[in-house]
Amino acid sequence: MPRYLQILGLFWSAAIASEMEYRFNFLLATLSSLGNLVGSMFGLFLFYSKGYTFAGWSWSEALIVVGIFTLLQGFSATFLVPNLNRIVRHVQEGTLDFILLKPIRSQFWLSCHTVSPWGLPDIIFGSIIIGYAGRKLGLGLSNYLLGLPPLFCGLVILYSLWFMLGATSIWFVKIYNVTEVLRGLLEAGRYPMVAYPVAYRFFFTFVVPVTFLTTVPTEAILGRVQTTGLIGAALLAIGLFFVSTIFWRFALRFYTSASS
Repeated sequence: MPRYLQILGLFWSAAIASEMEYRFNFLLATLSSLGNLVGSMFGLFLFYSKGYTFAGWSWSEALIVVGIFTLLQGFSATFLVPNLNRIVRHVQEGTLDFILLKPIRSQFWLSCHTVSPWGLPDIIFGSIIIGYAGRKLGLGLSNYLLGLPPLFCGLVILYSLWFMLGATSIWFVKIYNVTEVLRGLLEAGRYPMVAYPVAYRFFFTFVVPVTFLTTVPTEAILGRVQTTGLIGAALLAIGLFFVSTIFWRFALRFYTSASS
């Protein structure tokens, strides 16, 4: 573990130094993040300004869901997009050969080799929204600590789904449209699950587990999540992570190196 942490530090320091050569991009990323956040809040405002409320969710409570969704967007832009979207390029150009020959696990290299600071505005804005809504609701530090485990599980679930889609590039080289479909489905996490009909809730819980990404962590922060929800999030995160590892090893059996 210390060896991998040392390697991670070298990866990220080099990546940040490279990205900061284009500092104007950070301003553009900040404006883009602010625009997305305003759009999310405006959509929520359209519901609540007319007197309509999501069953059992006040304005401030729904605002926490928006904040967690924004955090997930920042996590994706910082860690997932710059790494996992490159799997396709490595397969196309044959550079995956060099990664497989390195004395570290290929999944670790592909998942953590680089980092992008352009997702930090989403993380900052999301944290501000959560803090603002929590202050309106009178939440304390203990509430936020209760939300950390399911939020971490949500990050693992999101990573696992994205990595498995990236691994399919060994069979289907052009999978950019598939990842965009996943990102589109994850947009459903922008609002509480009660905002959708029963059939959609079933789909976003048992097919594409969007519920565990935003709604369950929010309910944990609010102190009203059921134990089954927390256990389900933990089991799903652990299960999907191990499945992603097994799936990657299985996919490598069908990989034809550039030198063969």
